Amino acid sequence: MDLTLFFLSGIGYAVVLIAFYVDFYYNVIIAWALRFFFASFTSMLPWTTCDNEWNTANCRAVRIFQVRNFINTTIISRIYHGKSSFRSSRAILELHRSQGLHDLGAIKWDIAICLLTVYIICYFSLWKGISTSGKVVWFTALFPYAVLLILFVRGITLPGSAQGIKYYLKPDFSAIGSAEVWVDAATQVFFSLGPGFGVLLAYASYNKYHNNVYKDALLTSFINSLTSFVAGFVIFSVLGYMAHTAGMPIEKVATEGPGLVFIVYPAAIATMPGSIFWALIFFMMLLTLGLDSSFGGSEAIITALSDEFPKIGRNREIFVACLFTLYFLVGLASCTQGGFYFFHLLDRYAAGYSMLFAVFFESITVSWIYGTQRFCDDIRDMIGFAPGYYWRFCWKFAAPAFLLFIIVYGLLGYEPLTYEKYVYPSWANALGWAITGSSVIMIPGVALYMFLTTRGSCLKNLVNP
Repeated sequence: MDLTLFFLSGIGYAVVLIAFYVDFYYNVIIAWALRFFFASFTSMLPWTTCDNEWNTANCRAVRIFQVRNFINTTIISRIYHGKSSFRSSRAILELHRSQGLHDLGAIKWDIAICLLTVYIICYFSLWKGISTSGKVVWFTALFPYAVLLILFVRGITLPGSAQGIKYYLKPDFSAIGSAEVWVDAATQVFFSLGPGFGVLLAYASYNKYHNNVYKDALLTSFINSLTSFVAGFVIFSVLGYMAHTAGMPIEKVATEGPGLVFIVYPAAIATMPGSIFWALIFFMMLLTLGLDSSFGGSEAIITALSDEFPKIGRNREIFVACLFTLYFLVGLASCTQGGFYFFHLLDRYAAGYSMLFAVFFESITVSWIYGTQRFCDDIRDMIGFAPGYYWRFCWKFAAPAFLLFIIVYGLLGYEPLTYEKYVYPSWANALGWAITGSSVIMIPGVALYMFLTTRGSCLKNLVNP
């Protein structure tokens, strides 16, 4: 048996396990979006007032004023600080009631119900395979583009939007020296395009043999990059608007992670005329984007295990129900008052370095063990022509070297996990590395197991080209 199969099998199991870990927490984000979506069905957006039990003493109600010459700094500042009235860490997560990862507290049943709803939607979209998910994806993939276009037009017409766009287009070269930036950037590419999760392989397995994979790869990469570029205008035009109305530098307004989506952007929406409409379509867009990505990650697991274990494929409905039940039960930990600490731990360790390792070994296995020439011959057999020397150089040298650089540089610059002022205990970081290691160890572990259990001479397996 070809040595390539041993390593690719190990990589396959590692990729499935990574996708498995990601689904434990990724759908929680969709549940938050669903919770905000329901909260938007009110005559006054709930994060624009200060009469909620979770408000802080520093809360200032959002007030929408017509832009007039007499607007002063005090009023503008009050508009900006309105975002504190519905901080997701207090209103949605109740994070202030938890002391840390060791103190998860009570379950937030509104979030838990939203999470259950998300998994019910996912189940009935995936239980019959591509025949059902293929129809749903037409909506979940195309609807966000319509909303993105609407928000783009609205964003660039806001006062101060040019300031945000200028900030967006101006690169910060000082960030290049940060190891975390390189790791985050590479991870984001894998999240958006799908390599390292098995999503592309799962969906591609349903294509015809002579499907033009070359065209698909270029088109997918181009559309993804263009979408991300346009989305930047949508986000930063609104950040510029907030900085303009608050009379503050945009650096003070811009944030990252869930805070941008669940704090800053809703605060900006609340100051716009017709704020309820903008809130509804924005969170609906987040829902469809999240569901579309969730379908891909889950389908990668289901397809891989169904191919490896045909009995699972014959009982797909039952397997998917059991899988999503397990996801929901584990996801309840992220629905507690201190659940964000658990969510942040998984977000950091479930699919960061482990995914980089998986893709690195995949590039080495395909290019060096299987062979770039054999790989190109296979592509020629499929589409009628072989990739050029540029692609061969990238596959054999550039991609492995770049991935290895990111891995080494990231590990050298590693810092223990924190969230705002909370420092995760050493046992939490150890748990995180155990999660990372459990998927990485699959690569040599499965390869060694298959090598030792395959019939025939071990030496023959080693030298077989």
